[in-house]
Amino acid sequence: MGCVFSLPRERQAAAARVTPQRETSFIDKMKKTNRNMVAFYGSQTGMAEEFCSRLAKDAQRYGMSGMSADPEEYNMSELRRLSEIDNSLAVFCMATYGDGDPTDNAQDFYDWMQETEEDLTGVNFAVFGLGNKTYEHFNAMGKYTDKRLKELGGNRINALGMGDDDGNLEEDFISWKEQFWPAVCEHFGVEATGDNTSIRQYKLVVLTDINVDKVYTGEMGRLKSFETQKPPFDAKNPYLATVATNRQLNQAGNRHLMHLDLDISGSKIRYDSGDHVAVYPINDISVVNRIGQILDADLDAVISLNNLDEESNKKHPFPCPTTYRTALTHYLDITNPPRTNVLFELAQYATDPKDQETLRKMASASIEGKGLYQSWILDARRNILAVLEDMPSLHPTIDHLCELLPRLQARYYSIASSGKVRPSSIKNIRICAVVVDFQTSTGRRFKGVATNWLKNMVVTDNSHKATVPMYVRKSQFRLPYKASNPVVMIGPGTGIAPFMGFLQERGMMKEQGKDVGETILYFGCRHRNEDFLYQQELQEFQKIGVLTQLNVAFSRDQEEKVYVQHLLKKNMEHLWKLIHTDNAHIYICGDARNMARDVQNTFYDIAEEAGGLTHTQAVTYIKKLMTNGRYSQDVWS
Repeated sequence: MGCVFSLPRERQAAAARVTPQRETSFIDKMKKTNRNMVAFYGSQTGMAEEFCSRLAKDAQRYGMSGMSADPEEYNMSELRRLSEIDNSLAVFCMATYGDGDPTDNAQDFYDWMQETEEDLTGVNFAVFGLGNKTYEHFNAMGKYTDKRLKELGGNRINALGMGDDDGNLEEDFISWKEQFWPAVCEHFGVEATGDNTSIRQYKLVVLTDINVDKVYTGEMGRLKSFETQKPPFDAKNPYLATVATNRQLNQAGNRHLMHLDLDISGSKIRYDSGDHVAVYPINDISVVNRIGQILDADLDAVISLNNLDEESNKKHPFPCPTTYRTALTHYLDITNPPRTNVLFELAQYATDPKDQETLRKMASASIEGKGLYQSWILDARRNILAVLEDMPSLHPTIDHLCELLPRLQARYYSIASSGKVRPSSIKNIRICAVVVDFQTSTGRRFKGVATNWLKNMVVTDNSHKATVPMYVRKSQFRLPYKASNPVVMIGPGTGIAPFMGFLQERGMMKEQGKDVGETILYFGCRHRNEDFLYQQELQEFQKIGVLTQLNVAFSRDQEEKVYVQHLLKKNMEHLWKLIHTDNAHIYICGDARNMARDVQNTFYDIAEEAGGLTHTQAVTYIKKLMTNGRYSQDVWS
């Protein structure tokens, strides 16, 4: 995938965050609107937020009245007052980010939990964590929230749930809910209504007479923000960067590895080596048109979906008013497999009882249902269009479908350049990524949204230049403060991206006459003649002495596969000296599930064999390097 993050991994620095103005009290709001359950989300990609919305929506089926809430918008010290509301409950869906960090919007809540000694006696709570087992600090935020609220005297009414995004997060959440709601009913002495009919959250308003200047056409926040661009640029106000370069990096093979330069001259956007660029992609127009065709919908109708709960902070599921075409193109995720709650809600629209039963079964927590969802939806990579095509009796209203589908999220890439090196007149952000395109078991082609959209960006000399909505997200992946510190960089495939920026920066330091320490790169690819990315640039860095050692593992150029960890092992004596004696910094970018884990195990071996440590001592030694910021990872799963 390249250094692409389906879940962002480095927490943005607190200084870079914009804190919304807090409401005085979520307790007062709950009292005013007769709610007794609040679901707080610590969310970076929208998944935890969606889970909270689903819990708040489900509450009325279980004798409760719920609301979903962003902890960043409220004073969380008010939590102690929750006991003022009869039969009240606080639920927390907390995602873990980076090395066990809170998400941006949960940072203040996390700080409060660490510092407070508030007495939460009488406060009922439950926690569901969202994490990924390929990362070392699995579900750290969920675990900490559950433990800390209990320590402060809170009453846990259901066991901590731990979702694993490396497995099936949706399935984990459903299994936890199957325990959670009976626990709620038992604790509060309420009964499930048994009413499984659809509960709409938004009301459709069709606007037949509206000024086109009032209609959103793909903007993330301010209306017309793409026409009049004003800094600062962030997630709600992305910058339209012109595509200056778009070329294929690999010489051969069945994959397409691409390099793009995004021109940010004049934008006042600043970035450092190791930062990430967030890109807002656009869905495949042919898929949008086909959905409209199947649903007999007028895609150009101007509509607004308005929250039925007038007190909710979330007035619309996406920017409104807009057209169905814009919603399906810019705002909704129509490419990934639909989640179980979508299938459950859609079941009512299937005229064939068998289709209705299949959809409801896949949305259930039964073993058979989970297996069916895994095989028919996930393994087959069926998106919402494939579901509609393969179930001809399923004909939902387009407004309800748009209400149910999750938001299309920004895609994150490690920047493959340094913002300090380019002359001020030409300022580019480089992206290096592999295009996702493969055939599914149903014979359809699955195309990654962002990479295929970017691949088709044509660079022209005329006035109609291709543009990409983007912003920069700060990272903790940084070169050492002292240029004299040696650096060891390990980045197979498109994991090389941030190291191109590191090398540019080390080269600039060398030109300035600074004492630059050893700069070593371990790169891996399949074949020397196919996908040796940035070969000429790397060899030039080596020629001028910026890159003191270039170690390349060509995994498939010989009978026995050779990976970066094998080359690390070969150089263990020198590596141990750099780490143990010369204060070297280690950087790893790439796949978390296999490569990063194998590399970490190799460093344990190096500490044991070259350093003479026991295995326990070696693990402690490498963990200490991590704590001290000398072993950094920029990885994805």
